[in-house]
Amino acid sequence: MRNNEFTKILKWPGYRVWQWAIDEKRHELKLWVRRKSGNRKYHCSGCGRKLAQFCDFTERQVRDLPWGQYQTLVVMEVHRVRCPDCGVKVEKVPQLPGKAPFSERFEDEVGRRCESAPVRQLARQVALAASTVRAIELRYLERWDRRRRRSPVHRIGVDEIYLGTQKFLTVVSNLDTGEPLWFGRDRKKETLDGFFRTQLTARQRGQITAACVDMWAPFTQSLTQWVPQCRIVYDKFHVLRHANDAVDEVRRAEFFRQGGERRGVMKGKRWLLLSRWAYLSPQKKRQLNDLFALNRRSLKAYVLKESLERLWSYRYEGAALRYLQNWIQQLRWQRLKPFDKLAGLLVKHLDGILNYCRTPVPFGVVEAVNANLKSLIRRGRGYRNLRYLLLKAQRQAVLSSEQGQLGKAA
Repeated sequence: MRNNEFTKILKWPGYRVWQWAIDEKRHELKLWVRRKSGNRKYHCSGCGRKLAQFCDFTERQVRDLPWGQYQTLVVMEVHRVRCPDCGVKVEKVPQLPGKAPFSERFEDEVGRRCESAPVRQLARQVALAASTVRAIELRYLERWDRRRRRSPVHRIGVDEIYLGTQKFLTVVSNLDTGEPLWFGRDRKKETLDGFFRTQLTARQRGQITAACVDMWAPFTQSLTQWVPQCRIVYDKFHVLRHANDAVDEVRRAEFFRQGGERRGVMKGKRWLLLSRWAYLSPQKKRQLNDLFALNRRSLKAYVLKESLERLWSYRYEGAALRYLQNWIQQLRWQRLKPFDKLAGLLVKHLDGILNYCRTPVPFGVVEAVNANLKSLIRRGRGYRNLRYLLLKAQRQAVLSSEQGQLGKAA
């Protein structure tokens, strides 16, 4: 094969193959490349200035995409230039993104394959260390992040993920695009303050109109301080989680209050009582009906929990307020202390609950972001670099959005 044919296959703009060697035992193809005669402009890697002269050059070997079963190594001449502003610098080569011994398109291919495969599995396939593959993927994600177009932030979601041993990860997400914006360790007020102080300008903070959060007081305090114009909407799923906790407390109290046969009927019904009636099979519904026939308090607690979700079906503030008042009045003679405590919690956070009527937000986005993050953390067996985890989660969110749009178009 002639050298010009190697040049056509390699397809490195501005460079030609002038020498090549094949090692059949090691399945290795080695190509020596240099600039074409018409490519005599050198770019400073510091400021990007174009220069016509160079000081000296050295050979640099990088790994490129494989040709069939042969691993491809490219040896290229890299020049040093004397920049008036930066001094002596190595020239900027588009095919070489950094100091690592890999070409940009090799790193892009590895990064794309990491989107659908575990890092350890891919490392075995490309014969590299897992740490090297992670570094390659991080550089690929950073290049993607620099090139992509960012969406404005108008509605945000703030939640935390429990990482074990009293460790939390605060997650701020964009409710309009469904992607995470920022991660912070712990769940203190100072943690969320760091997001508003370092990630957003004063103008961007002024564009935020709504924030979906749970009832954690430090988050509310930080939002009130940094974005006082936005409406705080308390997450429906967190409110219903408090309702589920109240049902569970009633179940435990009734279990120990009963004895003999009735206690046997109540045993093992915890997850049934926490499940939605509409999602239960006929057999599960019969089991719950048997329980309700023996214990009226469990029935009352379950009905109260199921009816509370209707609160978020109203679009008018007055109607939602009347429904909540009627719901609280039902507790007057029920003697269910956990639900009395829940009613006090709802009254205390009434304004944030009713804000959903004024500014509806997609509650499911926050839960979807958290679910994707937990899946990434499990697959990666934990992440020490939060920047790496954030970029992976953002890339995954963008890919899911693109696939959804393609599905609708099809």
